[in-house]
Amino acid sequence: MKVLFFSTMAFEREQFNKFNENKYDIHFTDAELNDLNISLAEGFDAICIFVNDKLTESIAKKLHDYGIKIVALRCAGFNNVNLQACKENGICVVRVPEYSPYAVAEHTVALLLGLNRKIHKAYNRVREGNFSLNGLIGFDIHGKTVGVIGTGKIGRAFCHIMKGFGAHVNCFDLNQDEELKKLGVNYTSLEEIWKTSDIISLHVPLNKSTHHLINEDTINQMKENVVVVNTSRGGLIDTKALITALKLKKIKGAALDVYEEEDKLFFHDLSESVIQDDDIMRLMTFPNVLITAHQAFLTNEALEAIVKTTYSNIQAFFTGSGELHKVN
Repeated sequence: MKVLFFSTMAFEREQFNKFNENKYDIHFTDAELNDLNISLAEGFDAICIFVNDKLTESIAKKLHDYGIKIVALRCAGFNNVNLQACKENGICVVRVPEYSPYAVAEHTVALLLGLNRKIHKAYNRVREGNFSLNGLIGFDIHGKTVGVIGTGKIGRAFCHIMKGFGAHVNCFDLNQDEELKKLGVNYTSLEEIWKTSDIISLHVPLNKSTHHLINEDTINQMKENVVVVNTSRGGLIDTKALITALKLKKIKGAALDVYEEEDKLFFHDLSESVIQDDDIMRLMTFPNVLITAHQAFLTNEALEAIVKTTYSNIQAFFTGSGELHKVN
C-alpha cells in the first residue's frame, strides 16, 4: 500500500515513520496539493493532506484518473476539500475528528495571556536590558465576560479553563452542552455575545454560514475594547474589517493562530522574502496584535493522536474493518 503525504514538515515525517511499523510504503513531499503538483500522486493508492492543501474539482478528477480512492486529512477541518467533486469521482474523504482539544484550548489561553500581559514585549525588552514596566499594563481575566462561539471539544475545554480563571462565560452553539451548563456556563445568542463580551474566542468550523462571522456589522455590535482570539480557521474573520476596527480602537487587541490567506504564508520560512500579503503585514505592525502560524495543535500528544487516527482511517478503508471517520 503506497501513501503519499503532501505538505509535510520534518516533525510530521518523524512521527509518521515512528508509528508506521512497516505497514505502508509511505512517501513524503513538502509540496502542497494543487494543480501544479497533483501529478506527484500518480502511482499511489492513497494520499494524505493538511489544512492548506486544496482539493478542487479538477484535482478530484485527476485523483480518480490515478485510481486513488481515499484522501486522508490529517486534521479536523475539511473546508479546503470539494466534497461534492470527491463524491462524484468515487473518492472517500476521511479526517481526524479530534486529536487533543486541550492542545488548541491551551494555546488559545496562551495567546490571550500573552497579548493581554504583553509577554512578547516584556521578553524582548528584558533581553535588551530594558527592565521598564511602562506600557505593559494588562487586565484581570477574573470577573470578565468571555464569549465562546462554538462548544465542541475545543470550545468546551476552553470554557473549563476560563471558568477556572473566574470569568463569566457566555456561549453560542447550535447544540448546547448540558455539562457546561452545570459548570455555570450560560448559553445565549450571538447578538448577546457581541454586546456583552470583553473577550471573544472562536471555536467553530469554517463553512458558508460561519465565513466572515466577524465582520464590519458584527464588530459594530461589540463592546468597546473587546479582545478577539481565533485559533479555529482564518476565514471566520474578515481581515480588512478587523484592521479597520483596530485602527479605530474599537477592538482592543487580536490574538490569531490562523489567517484567511495563510496558505500562501504559514508553514514556510519566508524570512528572506518580501511578503506580498499587505493585510498580514499591516496586522503585524499593530502593537496589540499577536500572531502565531497555526501551531495551536502542536503538542506531542496531539501529533501522536493525528498519526494514529490517520493510519487507522486508511487501514479501515482498505480492510473494511475498524472505525472510519468519513467526511463525505
